[in-house]
Amino acid sequence: MEEKRGVSLEQMEIRAPLLTHLLLHVISRNKQNLVKQKPVELTLGYQNPNGCKVSSFGLKGSIYDSEKVKSIAVMTDDKSTMSSSVEEDSENIGILNADSSLEPYKDHFKYRLKRYLHQKKLIEEYEGSLEEFAKGYLKFGFNREEDGTLYREWAPAALEAQIIGDFNGWDGSNHHMKKDQFGVWSIKIPDDGGNPAIPHNSRVKFRFKHSDGVWVDRIPAWIKYATVDPARFAAPYDGVYWDPPHSERYQFKYARPPKPKAPRIYEAHVGMSSSEPRINSYREFADDVLPRIRENNYNTVQLMAVMEHSYYASFGYHVTNFFAVSSRSGTPEDLKYLIDKAHSLGLHVLMDVVHSHASNNITDGLNGFDVGQSSQESYFHTGDRGYHKLWDSRLFNYANWEVLRFLLSNLRWWIEEYKFDGFRFDGVTSMLYHHHGINMAFTGNYKEYFSEETDVDAVVYLMLANCLVHDILPDATVIAEDVSGMPGLGRPVSEVGIGFDYRLAMAIPDKWIDYVKNKKDNEWSMKEISLNLTNRRYTEKCVAYAESHDQSIVGDKTIAFLLMDEEMYSSMSCLTDASLTIERGIALHKMIHFITMALGGEGYLNFMGNEFGHPEWIDFPREGNGWSYEKCRRQWNLVDTDHLRYKFMNAFDRAMNLLDDRFSFLASTKQIVSSTNNEDKVIVFERGDLVFVFNFHPENTYEGYKVGCDLPGKYRVALDSDAREFGGHGRVGHDADHFTSPEGIPGVPETNFNNRPNSFKILSPPRTCVVYYRVNESQEENNSANLGLVEETVAAADTDANIPDDSVESEDSNFWIGWKKTKEV
Repeated sequence: MEEKRGVSLEQMEIRAPLLTHLLLHVISRNKQNLVKQKPVELTLGYQNPNGCKVSSFGLKGSIYDSEKVKSIAVMTDDKSTMSSSVEEDSENIGILNADSSLEPYKDHFKYRLKRYLHQKKLIEEYEGSLEEFAKGYLKFGFNREEDGTLYREWAPAALEAQIIGDFNGWDGSNHHMKKDQFGVWSIKIPDDGGNPAIPHNSRVKFRFKHSDGVWVDRIPAWIKYATVDPARFAAPYDGVYWDPPHSERYQFKYARPPKPKAPRIYEAHVGMSSSEPRINSYREFADDVLPRIRENNYNTVQLMAVMEHSYYASFGYHVTNFFAVSSRSGTPEDLKYLIDKAHSLGLHVLMDVVHSHASNNITDGLNGFDVGQSSQESYFHTGDRGYHKLWDSRLFNYANWEVLRFLLSNLRWWIEEYKFDGFRFDGVTSMLYHHHGINMAFTGNYKEYFSEETDVDAVVYLMLANCLVHDILPDATVIAEDVSGMPGLGRPVSEVGIGFDYRLAMAIPDKWIDYVKNKKDNEWSMKEISLNLTNRRYTEKCVAYAESHDQSIVGDKTIAFLLMDEEMYSSMSCLTDASLTIERGIALHKMIHFITMALGGEGYLNFMGNEFGHPEWIDFPREGNGWSYEKCRRQWNLVDTDHLRYKFMNAFDRAMNLLDDRFSFLASTKQIVSSTNNEDKVIVFERGDLVFVFNFHPENTYEGYKVGCDLPGKYRVALDSDAREFGGHGRVGHDADHFTSPEGIPGVPETNFNNRPNSFKILSPPRTCVVYYRVNESQEENNSANLGLVEETVAAADTDANIPDDSVESEDSNFWIGWKKTKEV
């Protein structure tokens, strides 16, 4: 019974094709390549003003009951009127200064800005401010008042309405609701003997009559919790009134940690984080998995599938209840415990938010409110515009006043109530265009972004959303999942950008999958790899990743499994020599993830388990696999077993994150690729003041290999994938000093070596990556004086490491990022 909970007979018909649609969702995103951007200088510099106030309007106070506000329920293109102040402000298009090739589309940006300013002004005029507008959860849904419980619901097409639940025996005859002229139904239920008439944790539903005279029961749109009866086969979800007494409310103990200079994100799904074939809980994840994330030096955790979704196999992307936490993993208080625990470990927590569409489920979801309604009376567009054919889901009407209130309030709710530190917006490409990216291969032609196919309603919503989030939480991180590469997506709203802090570099994993699946090692192009990793818009930050959940879901394989396949079942023991397949697989796994991190963006993301090369794929329980949980888990035992080679990939993942901790190269604006030698199969680049050397050749070792650099001086090894603690052969000496030589004529770049004014020589073994840092001579003497104490302390912490003595490299610096340096002390 456990596997089939929450699937009603009615829902079975609706949900049967959902896995197919989910897979098509993944496939469609992976097939669309990020556009080839206009070439920019190799050195990438950024300015990130965190503002969204293009103009300033006088605030008039919150007037929710004003009759004016509902007269503008929908802001359509042809009905928008702009005030003179808006006209004046719309001439300031800051984004054109960053990219002059956008000048031909100035009229589009002016129109977009006018629409944004007009909508924002209306909100400020009739609601007080954007921040007040986004407190809709204090007006709608259930809210306690001094002597009763007030319930409000927006359902303009309903003829009659009642509130029903356990508290009245599911008989709403004595609890009829009243409708105002704006389609909002309300009822105040007096307390009973000083206690709330609706008890905490009791079931409730909204019952209303359609125009055809049929009464239907639906879960309240603003419900904070929704559950299913596990004892009933195919039971539908019920809304749950969640208002625990003060003694049972979780009290946050820890402040938000400081915002990291660059996000190193651990993407995680709580439900599938157990090593056992079952659904894991928020508290188990907090206690068992968060310490692993912290130990591997990630600074951010991104939680998937938090919003309630009645179909588990949708991976959380077919949301039914937007304000409710997924009840499979626990209660709202349990989720708060998780986030507080993350903050105590110094981890920022991002939420995977889905505002691009909603579940088509009419029994459990928001879709059930719109039967027979027009777009002005519904959360969704009517007809074809309101339905996503590929995802089998409903599409929001972003021009609707109450839809804006609902979605913006949703963002504020998760920040205020649960202390999330930001969001990753799913399906942004679908939002930006009327065609939703379906069968659209973006080529990079700017006409593809700025035309009648652009959904300006959605663009305005995203501008308002980013403005809101950064106003109420200046240190928030907001990331867009966009495959189209729309210019300005990652620029501030104050410049008429859409306001995201980062976009996901979605073309990178596609390229790696193509290489690993379809190309022999000698066919790998160093130039193509480098261009793919650096192909991003100047001044717009990206989060790079080699593989996310998309590359791990059923129908695909992880990179580790693609590289090593069936030998992962039989040849991962350290007690025997590694086969050629395993040795190649582990070496390339480290290199692929590391060069993606170091060269691919200003942030990095890894999906849960891929840090140690998790084999196989993810498959959620569904009818097609007999409702099995077998592959809906993470095999932590693999990395925890000391004699298995998974520990080497995990140790290197920890070390490359620690390297960024020490040198902050991800946040550096200095990124220069000096060599992409396809014959040698070597890529050399600088990030910050570090020098990275990647040798992808399957056989060649290069002695005295010359690499260019910027600053003169002495260089040493900071990180070496060939170190024994990472499963390598220990061929690179970590105690060697590499002194630079000047190159060419000072001030004449064309006479330099690979356009670099200095160079030094190194040893570069095949399938290795080595990072060099410049020694600060003035600090070296102090470091040497303290080295004895550091090594003595670390050695004491390593007594249980079971690492052979000869696997620990000689050290003469505190900067070598190896096993010793990454152990907790």
